[in-house]
Amino acid sequence: MFERDHDSETDGRRERIRFGLTVGVATILAGVVTALVLLLARANNDYDRSLAWQAQSLEVIAQTRSVDAALARAEAALGRFAVGLRKEDGRIYEQQWGRARQFLAQLERNVRDNPAQGRLVQQLTQEMNSRGAQLGDAALSANYNQTVAAISKFYAAGQGDGLARIDKLLTQIITNERALLRERNRVAAADRASLNQAMLLFSLLGAAAAVLAIGATFSLIRAQGERRLARREQAAEAERAMQLEAAVEARTAELEQANIALRSEMAEREAAEAQLRQAQKMEAVGQLTGGIAHDFNNMLAVVVGGLELAERWLPGQPEKAQRHLANALDGANRAADLTRRLLTFARAEPARPEMTAIDESIGSFAPLIERTIGDRIALTLDLDAAALACWIDRQQFENALLNLAVNARDAMDGHGSLTIRTRGAGQDDARTLAVEVIDTGCGMTAEVLDRVFDPFYTTKPAGQGTGLGMSQVFAFCRQSGGEVQIASTEGAGTTVAMLLPIASAQPGTVTDEAPGHVVAATTPADALTILVVEDDARVLVATVDAVRELGHRAVACSNPLEAEALVEARIKEGQARFDLILTDVLMPDLTGPELVARLTQRWPDLSVLFVTGYAGDASEGAAFGDHDVLRKPFTLSALDQAIRRCGEARSERRRLAS
Repeated sequence: MFERDHDSETDGRRERIRFGLTVGVATILAGVVTALVLLLARANNDYDRSLAWQAQSLEVIAQTRSVDAALARAEAALGRFAVGLRKEDGRIYEQQWGRARQFLAQLERNVRDNPAQGRLVQQLTQEMNSRGAQLGDAALSANYNQTVAAISKFYAAGQGDGLARIDKLLTQIITNERALLRERNRVAAADRASLNQAMLLFSLLGAAAAVLAIGATFSLIRAQGERRLARREQAAEAERAMQLEAAVEARTAELEQANIALRSEMAEREAAEAQLRQAQKMEAVGQLTGGIAHDFNNMLAVVVGGLELAERWLPGQPEKAQRHLANALDGANRAADLTRRLLTFARAEPARPEMTAIDESIGSFAPLIERTIGDRIALTLDLDAAALACWIDRQQFENALLNLAVNARDAMDGHGSLTIRTRGAGQDDARTLAVEVIDTGCGMTAEVLDRVFDPFYTTKPAGQGTGLGMSQVFAFCRQSGGEVQIASTEGAGTTVAMLLPIASAQPGTVTDEAPGHVVAATTPADALTILVVEDDARVLVATVDAVRELGHRAVACSNPLEAEALVEARIKEGQARFDLILTDVLMPDLTGPELVARLTQRWPDLSVLFVTGYAGDASEGAAFGDHDVLRKPFTLSALDQAIRRCGEARSERRRLAS
């Protein structure tokens, strides 16, 4: 019995030991399983995070390249817009620039967790804002058909270092992100290795648990399920990475094509700009300045000599003095006319159509044409339209005539004969005046005739022509309501005919008065009270005397800052308001348009007459509004007509208001 009890106690002890061992092993296994589960979950999370970082880096690189591609396409479209003035190119520029902004906003969101990249994106945003302002200015000029201004501004934008800074920032962002991507790839590989190791240990433990207990088998099955899930996620992430890589490759190819197109556009633009600069040097300087000094010296000789002779004859024989004064006035008028032509060649002046006697205009412009074409070319004028006139811009007409003369001179290689002929013609029941420029040059082929009016098309060697002369002639004729025709035979010369509509006198048209024309003084009933604002003391005295000579009452003001006080003081004193404000345009303290803007805010019904000797840009005409403009130097007759027009307009406004 003692032995049985001893065996029973031994068995119980063994059972307890076995139970303890089982519990211990189970506890150890449970702990190991828990530890492995935690390790596997952590490795899986680390790997998921690494894949997310890789995807983010790839998106940053793709968005950076998208910004670069959109900028390249926008600048290419703007270059085409500045050269060709096609509205479709302008819209493409705006669309691509907007896309660049959208990609930049996405890029800014994706680098918020990276301070270094965030600072580069902020710098990129600032550079793009600055670049957008420069390109927007060129686009605005192109939108208003200011080709030269648009090309110049676009060229100035391309010469700046803003684009280089943008490229440098884009390259730096991509370089930094690639370095970060390499580090993230390394971390992802390490996380993947850790995940594989954890899965291997978990598999071994599952196999052991399957042998030891059903619980371990269940754990193994669950571990295998988690492994399959991880593999599916890994495959999905790998597929996504491949898609991102393909997208990056596609964007890279698109960027390369855009860069090729941009380089081609830049090359064409540089060639056009080089031709334009050469033409400006050769045509506007080399061909005109040769006779300018000679002309001015002749004109000054007439003015100075006439004044000296008039001073001698004035006390004893005033009729002779009057003749010399008339000669001096004629010389001064010729100098003023030459100055207007030079200013018109130098800058784009607003189109100012006027009733122009074509024969008289050609006759007065012929000496300048003779100096331009040279002594070896005989100029013949066959003018048969003395009684006909056209409603055109005289300066633009003379520019077109000069362009045709220069083309004829080049076609004749500096030797031959040039004929300018005018004649009236009936065409489709509409009366037209034909101005023909006929040369004995080399003529044109049929291919050249088909493209003669295309902008920037020229048969001259590189650097000797812009291809803009004939397109400017075509634009002038169309703007004037006419057309241009060309007849040419290769080897037998060319005839270019500008067909302009014949017009009758327009209401309010100012015609030039003959020298010595006497203007009748205004009657007291029609006399106006005029405030004359002029900063030049001598011009102010001359203008005030001219106004008083015409019978009007003049109040002089040498400082535009005092004009408002003079108007207000006159009203407070109970006197009648000024009937007209006659003001200069360019003054040091306050310009004429700025002064008028101040005055019309308080007294909207004031009549204004601007007087200026400056030929500004065509866009500056908007500053004058609907007010009349009198160009310096002006005659007493022109001043009288301008004042009368202002008075009639004031009376009409009062009649409509009543």
